[in-house]
Amino acid sequence: MDSTGLKLCGPGEWLIEKHGAKRRRSWRALHIGMDAGSNRIVAATLTERGVDDASQVGPLLDQVAEPVASVTGDGAYDRTGVYAAVHERHPEAAVVAPPRRDAVLSDTAETAPTQRDRHIQIIAETGRMTWQRTSGYNKRAGVESQMARWKGVLGEALRFHSDQAQATEVAIGVMVLNRMLDLGRPNSVRVA
Repeated sequence: MDSTGLKLCGPGEWLIEKHGAKRRRSWRALHIGMDAGSNRIVAATLTERGVDDASQVGPLLDQVAEPVASVTGDGAYDRTGVYAAVHERHPEAAVVAPPRRDAVLSDTAETAPTQRDRHIQIIAETGRMTWQRTSGYNKRAGVESQMARWKGVLGEALRFHSDQAQATEVAIGVMVLNRMLDLGRPNSVRVA
């Protein structure tokens, strides 16, 4: 899971670019969930710019019908609410989010360590880079690629100003990127 900002672009936007008027642009946050196996976008939400990334884990997971093995996100997802939202919807799923450098173990770490406690312990024993490799955190790079693909193919802006039109634009963008991914993936067969 990850998020990125998309500018709001409208009919008068070309005038601003042409005449160089200085104006603070509005933007929205696009939050996406990606299947690490297929690299397809399986969930997307669009929020106002001040909305916390971690608060969108529940709404993104609600869009996924299949069982989830793990939820991976950057440090913004190292929150108690994220662990609770994932456990509520997919009790067996692992949460892979790097704890802050000054993170401390919970009170129950000695008797019943949480997933986060185990992350902190492994990082203390082996180091952050080893934890990234062993936990599968490096798979998160795929969602960063999806964000770059979104902005490269569809652009960095939303063209419509109504909430419903923006939601439709995002849904179409998800379908377009997934379709392009499907068409570009080779269908190979092993020859004996």
